[in-house]
Amino acid sequence: MESNKKTYYNQYLAIDWSIVDVEIARMSAQGAKIVTRRFLPDIKQIKEYLNSIKGKKIMTIEETTSSHWLYVELLDCVDRIIICDPYRNSLLGEGPKNDKIDARKLCLLLRSGLLKEVYHSLDDDYKIRKLVSAYEALVKAGVRVKNQKSAIYRAEGLRYKKDKIKKQDKILSFIEQQQNASIRHYEQEKEKYENMFRELKKKNKIIKMLCGISGIGTTSAVKIYAKVIDAGRFENKYKYWGMCGLVYYQRESGGRNYGRKKPRYSRTLKSVYKTAAIAAIGGKNDIREYYEFLLEQGDSISEARNQIARYIAKVSYGVMKNKTPYRAYQWRELKKAAA
Repeated sequence: MESNKKTYYNQYLAIDWSIVDVEIARMSAQGAKIVTRRFLPDIKQIKEYLNSIKGKKIMTIEETTSSHWLYVELLDCVDRIIICDPYRNSLLGEGPKNDKIDARKLCLLLRSGLLKEVYHSLDDDYKIRKLVSAYEALVKAGVRVKNQKSAIYRAEGLRYKKDKIKKQDKILSFIEQQQNASIRHYEQEKEKYENMFRELKKKNKIIKMLCGISGIGTTSAVKIYAKVIDAGRFENKYKYWGMCGLVYYQRESGGRNYGRKKPRYSRTLKSVYKTAAIAAIGGKNDIREYYEFLLEQGDSISEARNQIARYIAKVSYGVMKNKTPYRAYQWRELKKAAA
């Protein structure tokens, strides 16, 4: 919302969309009152209404399954659209609730600059995010079936990879056959996604450069790119670390420290960088040497691993923001500067 404070708008609008009806709240820059109008969920009618409003316009929509479609359809009708994070809009939980009230409160939050924006773009790269989301859903389903099969073996006192269920037990044998079929299908579909990722690597320079960082493979590079898309939206590496769940926020008040708190973060990015740190440490590369250097300096194993995860996140952030390949052994430069 920082750009909202820097730019002057004449009209502030908020949409509460549903398949039944649509409420649009409008507030002028002077903030005298909020006007609401109800529409049928007809995108053409809504566009006509927005185009009829004069002056510089900013509009907000809460993040939902239809928010990106609305973003694409309505962007030409206003000067800026903010897709906002509904989790942060706790004000909407106070008092009575209906579509009209929600739209009015969203409009007030927008006018006050209190909304947290969720990144959306017209760029075709945004479709890669949908691809990764579908891949992650497939992996979760596949892992769940494998865990269910393992649970059946454990319940019978058997070892999953060494023992076999007796053929005489028709019910358990039938369950195992169906699970095996699901696992085979999962492996086949997973390979199709990974082939698509390899194709993306050939066409996308940023993904290819991310693969040049020790510990980051093709799938991890695609996941990072899909979640970030535009690294320039992060002010610095510290903001990016927060998004990746690699740092804590300090809580202080009245001169007292109330401990640390984790920010809301992307579980995908945290998993990618934690996994990349373990992969890099297990190989022979520049980051492995950095890990050994940290241990020599007195860091514990867990501290050194966390430091490696943050280092990989930092250099990947730099690759995406500057669009330049990764330079190995950058940590040596940091070591010399600190000496």
